[in-house]
Amino acid sequence: MFSKIYAFIFLFSFSLFYTQTRGDRVLGTWLATDHSVAVGIFKSGSEYKAKILWFDPDLGSGTPLHTRLDHRNPKPELRKRKIIGMEILEGLVYNAKNQIWEKGKIYDASSGKFWDSTAHLTADGLLKVRGFWKFSWMGKSLTFKRTNLTNFTKL
Repeated sequence: MFSKIYAFIFLFSFSLFYTQTRGDRVLGTWLATDHSVAVGIFKSGSEYKAKILWFDPDLGSGTPLHTRLDHRNPKPELRKRKIIGMEILEGLVYNAKNQIWEKGKIYDASSGKFWDSTAHLTADGLLKVRGFWKFSWMGKSLTFKRTNLTNFTKL
C-alpha cells in the first residue's frame, strides 16, 4: 500500500516539475524579428512577466532611449517612469494542456493602453505574442527570436 502512495507522489511531483519546466521555456531575452524591441521574460510566482530591455531609437520622439518616459500612461503618477526597464507584461500563465501562455495583460507604451495577451512557441523556436481586445482576432501579433545579446544597439 505504501509503495503505491510513494509511486503516486513521485509521479505527481514529476508531472508538476515537467509542467513547470515546459512553461519556463519562455524565460530569457527575446528580440523582435523586426528588430524593434528586445524584452526580458522572467517568472514571478506562477506568472510570467516581461520588461523592456531595448527598443529601436528611431521609433517615437527621437530622444535618447534612457530618457524616454511613459508619458501616455493613463495614471499620471506613472508618466515619469522610464520605458527602458519598464514591465510591460504581467499575469501570463502557462496552460500545459494547450502548450500556450495565456491570461496575460500587455501594456503598449506608445498608446498607454493595456491589452489581453497570449503567447506560444512555434516549432522553429520563435515566440509569437498576441495582444488583443476582447477577441484574439481583434489584435496584433509580434514575433520574437531568442537572443544572447546583452548590449543592444541599432540592429
